[in-house]
Amino acid sequence: MIIARSPLRISLGGGGTDLPSFYSRHGGFLVAAAIDKYVYITLHQTFEPGLILKYSKVERAQKIKDVRHPLLRESLQLLDIKEFKLEIASMADIPAGTGLGSSGSFTTALLAALHAYKKDLVTPEKLAEEACLIEMERLKEPVGKQDPYIAAHGGVTAFEFKSDGNISIERLKISPETLHNLEDNLLLYFTGFSRNASSILKDQDVKSRQNDKTILENLSAVKTLGLESQKALIGGDLGRFAELLNLQWEYKKNRSTGMTNSQIDQWHKLALANGALGGKLIGAGGGGFLMFYAKEKARLRAAMAKTNLAEVRFRFDFEGTKLLAL
Repeated sequence: MIIARSPLRISLGGGGTDLPSFYSRHGGFLVAAAIDKYVYITLHQTFEPGLILKYSKVERAQKIKDVRHPLLRESLQLLDIKEFKLEIASMADIPAGTGLGSSGSFTTALLAALHAYKKDLVTPEKLAEEACLIEMERLKEPVGKQDPYIAAHGGVTAFEFKSDGNISIERLKISPETLHNLEDNLLLYFTGFSRNASSILKDQDVKSRQNDKTILENLSAVKTLGLESQKALIGGDLGRFAELLNLQWEYKKNRSTGMTNSQIDQWHKLALANGALGGKLIGAGGGGFLMFYAKEKARLRAAMAKTNLAEVRFRFDFEGTKLLAL
């Protein structure tokens, strides 16, 4: 049995500038961190002809073209899998649609398992490139490149998306003390709302392609905030980093009316009044997880406990997509 896993992620700065509709003309930049919450893929050969695919549903198919799950179907086709006596199953620590980049993690883990099945050697760069090819080109999803790249590489990492399509990848040189404080003082709370990232990002993608002045100015400002976040993290200025989270949240809310709601805004306000220095919604928006950088963690936890929001504690992952068993 082959087992592969890919980490989920949190966006620390510059999120939204990784869509080609923006970076192909203006360049994109963001900082993301992989966390120790994972998507797992298991793959093994069976004795009966056909494909058995287990995710939130169970599929049986005799031909790849008949597979209904788009990421499974396109991954099998891309790698030209010929064997039709396979069972593939997925599991995840966090449900999909919660803003932590699950589709990118799912696809990179799946591709890693399929490459291992074919006995291919594959780099993190290739896994990320293939995952982007599947989601963005073959399936035409209006998503960015952040999720597959941070899932494949892991760590606290900066990505520069250049207009010519090249990508610069840099693991941030953060002091051990800053890294510990960052990890220790970031708190994640599940809002209880799930959403489809593609539906949220489609509006941004269309407006960017139409050269909408408001959206382009918004994303250009967010790109600058991403660069400032990188500087703050490298310099150990976590107070400034927290301020930048709030600024990013304001720009994010202005990109779409579906980005937030009165309940999410109320929780954000409550957190800032009870020990959080800054925070924002993770992912495309509309639901998922609220992330706060806290000065007074005990006070913040006590206040948020009254809301009944579930906290998810985490550590950073520095391994990226990984094979656990062959």
